[in-house]
Amino acid sequence: QVQLVESGGGLVQAGGSLRLSCVASRIIFRVYDMAWYRQAPGKQRELVAAITTGGSTTYADSVKGRFTISKENAKNTVYLEMNNLKPDDTGIYYCNRKEQIGVRNTYWGQGSQVTVSS
Repeated sequence: QVQLVESGGGLVQAGGSLRLSCVASRIIFRVYDMAWYRQAPGKQRELVAAITTGGSTTYADSVKGRFTISKENAKNTVYLEMNNLKPDDTGIYYCNRKEQIGVRNTYWGQGSQVTVSS
């Protein structure tokens, strides 16, 4: 059974920090590259950061130097550390498999709301 449970969002002022967590099903976590996505109001969901099974990371240009993705294998958990938050970072954040050739996500968790006030 697929499990994706995000937590850690909230309301923060610009310049503040938040740490998101995502507990995933063991099979998903161990087999697939994982990613954090976000969906701002009125916009399409976008990839924010990704981490491979081996631990290599990539980031969207808009968050480079501010966000850090990491994972803890023993807990099947992916994290997103977000620093120097900006109002444009506001949105619902989701974790899931990184979408690529042969990997399309049809199930999404409830996400975690992040709101950054100016």
